[in-house]
Amino acid sequence: MKNSVAKVQNLIEPTVEALDLELWGIEHAAQGKYSVLRIYIESDAGITIDDCEKVSRQVSAIFDVEDPIAGEYTLEVSSPGLDRPLFTLEQFGQFAGTEVNVRMRGPIEGRRKFKGVVAGVAEDSVSMKVDDEIVVLPFADIEKANVVY
Repeated sequence: MKNSVAKVQNLIEPTVEALDLELWGIEHAAQGKYSVLRIYIESDAGITIDDCEKVSRQVSAIFDVEDPIAGEYTLEVSSPGLDRPLFTLEQFGQFAGTEVNVRMRGPIEGRRKFKGVVAGVAEDSVSMKVDDEIVVLPFADIEKANVVY
C-alpha cells in the first residue's frame, strides 16, 4: 500500500500544483477486494467542491492511462478538514503546540495510541507532551495521525 501511495503521489502532485492547490496527503485503505483512495487537497483560500471536482477529473484521466492502483477502488477527493490527518514531519511542525491523536504501527512503551500536544519535530521523530511527559515517536513508525478538533 505504501508503494501505491508513493506512486500515486508522484503521478498526481504536478497536476494538483498546476491547479494552484497543495497535495496535503493520500490514504489508500483496502476493504476486502475493494479499496478507497483518498486524496486530500489544500489551499490558502480554502477548498471548494469545484476544486475537488477538478482534481477528481484530472486524477481520473491520469489513472485511466497509468493505472497505478490494482483492482477496484473508489476515488475520493476532499479537504483535510478541521481534524486533518498529518502525513509529513513538516505538517507535524506546522501544528506544533496543537493536540493530536497518533496511532503507531507497533507498541512504544507498551502502547500504540497517544494523545498529546506536538512539542516539536526532529529529523526522523515527533516529540509530544503526553500526560505531562515528553514522548519521542519515530516518524517511520507512525501509522496514522490527526489533529484533535
